Amino acid sequence: MQTITYQYIKVSKMDFWMEVTLARPEKRNAFTPTMVNEIAHAFQDANDDDSVKVVMLKAEGSVFCAGMDLKTFQDADLDIRNPHVKNKDISFGEVFANLYKPSIAIVEGNVIAGAFLIVAGCTYVFCSENVQFRLPELDLGIFPFQVMASLLQVMPEKKMLQLCLHTDYFSAREAMEYGLVDGFLEDVDIESFLARFKNMSSSAVLAGFKAARELPTVAHRDRYNFLLRSLHELKSSEDVKNRIFKKR
Repeated sequence: MQTITYQYIKVSKMDFWMEVTLARPEKRNAFTPTMVNEIAHAFQDANDDDSVKVVMLKAEGSVFCAGMDLKTFQDADLDIRNPHVKNKDISFGEVFANLYKPSIAIVEGNVIAGAFLIVAGCTYVFCSENVQFRLPELDLGIFPFQVMASLLQVMPEKKMLQLCLHTDYFSAREAMEYGLVDGFLEDVDIESFLARFKNMSSSAVLAGFKAARELPTVAHRDRYNFLLRSLHELKSSEDVKNRIFKKR
């Protein structure tokens, strides 16, 4: 993994997983264009590194993430550019869609507005029972447009619209009912949970995630052929051949 200094996040590699920490607690970890691009850069490193089997998302401070920093998106001069990271105009939701490794969000602070892109974009979300969630956009005269696509990955359209119309805080237990949370940190042994990924084939997981992301764009009548081609491509990879050879 390329070692660089990030402005708004901290990245470390721990054995078989990568840890990405939102590190802007003084601004409640509200994301800027640079932070979005830094996370995209870290995720690409995770995609490219076969030793990284899973990515863990954390945050410093009392708020997990307060969503988009509207001022920096309106005035780029307020953002701190990272000379080591190419600044692209990319949606935060798209950043998570381009991560082809399992991801685990460890949520110990409130989740607000655009932060839903993180919890809806991660494969697993574990939070403290006292965490609260809120989509306040309508109170500001706007609509949570960016969040809609991510929410549709975890809930039906009707529930998604109901959630977008509900601007008050709601509990972690309600978030679990919506499908946004998979468990409470008080009940989960994170180290044991991580261990299940240790011996997974990176190439198989990468191929599976890519196929899953592309599948919605494939016509229903073509989906089984598409998945069959994906299987044949994976079986022809050196990693799979080596694994099969070792088992003989």
